[in-house]
Amino acid sequence: MLNAIWVGFFLTAFLIALAQFLFADNSTIFAELMKAVFDGSKTAFEIALGLTGVMSLWLGVMKVGEKAGFLELLTRLLAPLFARLFPEVPRNHPALGAITMNMAANVMGLDNAATPLGIKAMKELQTLNPSQDTASDAQVLFLVINTASVTLLPVTIFTYRAQLGAADPTDVFIPLLITTYCGTLIGLLTTAFFQRIRLFDPVTLLYFGGMTAGVAGIAAYFYSLPPDEMQRQSSLLSNFILFSIVVAFLGGAVIRKVNAYEAFIEGAKEGFQTAVTIIPYLVAMLVGIAVFRASGGLEMLTDGMRWLAVQMGWDTRFVDGLPTALMKPLSGSGARAMMIDTMGTHGADSFAGRLASIIQGSTETTFYVLAVYFGAVGIQRIRHAVTCGLIADLGGIIAAIGVAYLFFG
Repeated sequence: MLNAIWVGFFLTAFLIALAQFLFADNSTIFAELMKAVFDGSKTAFEIALGLTGVMSLWLGVMKVGEKAGFLELLTRLLAPLFARLFPEVPRNHPALGAITMNMAANVMGLDNAATPLGIKAMKELQTLNPSQDTASDAQVLFLVINTASVTLLPVTIFTYRAQLGAADPTDVFIPLLITTYCGTLIGLLTTAFFQRIRLFDPVTLLYFGGMTAGVAGIAAYFYSLPPDEMQRQSSLLSNFILFSIVVAFLGGAVIRKVNAYEAFIEGAKEGFQTAVTIIPYLVAMLVGIAVFRASGGLEMLTDGMRWLAVQMGWDTRFVDGLPTALMKPLSGSGARAMMIDTMGTHGADSFAGRLASIIQGSTETTFYVLAVYFGAVGIQRIRHAVTCGLIADLGGIIAAIGVAYLFFG
């Protein structure tokens, strides 16, 4: 899928440029494409280089939290809920432990830990699967929850926003929290409908009722504020919560007698390696998007969506953030590159830049998660997994647009 998207950028750009050269007498179009190639590769390297410090910082902090036992704490908090969402899994089966640890890692933004834990959970669920080539209900639900997983600390979003000049990189934290919860809830409700899961269990209602009331209360409170005050308080609350989490991680490390400094250095090394590792991926995708934009292809795409929005009588500012939304279910690196391109073109603090950031953090990459998790256990018949995953994606994207207008419109 990613190969087809990347090659498609170049082929489409070439065909559009050729049409401009032949029919619009644009003799400079190919020079513009080559300039975009070099500019895009330079931009990708500069962004990756600038990410090194911030990525090292946050992954260091995350490692402190992990060593201090917060992953274990979240696992214990989530265990009663997942025991009811997966009724076909025995109470003491190791699959439930792997599922809760995977979800806890996702909540904490520990992607490097979440993926292997997710694969382990899928393998454990496969031991209970009566049909080894067909996804069980538990496997489908687990995949959908992963594709729309709530993330408490969207570190990479903050990192890119800081690198691209946002005045307050974390001002999208509360909007992101609301949006990712909406996407997850929609994915769960959709899967529950297909699988006839009983969501009216008292424990399940307590979990989701409490979380929904909390998210709704936050949204209602901010909706009641004037726009300027809303942004001021959102920024204040976001930064207070994030710094409080850092302090809590350090406090937990002290209580558990963990060497916080060594844990931070261990995580920071992973951050440095991650920043270096993503350079080829950033170069590939940003160059592809750069030539697509230089050819006029991206403008044609957004103009078409803008025309449709006008016909519907809608405000059109959200259109410039939609390329990230269209790419998100297909490719995580492609969506990330689209987000970077949007912030670089319109500004990190523009409406489009903030919306692209919220969309990027609203859901996971459905087809990538499906390929990795189901591929790890040889599942061929995926049943309603894609349908539920894409509905969750759509719900997250719609929520992202609404929340962006609420906070920044």
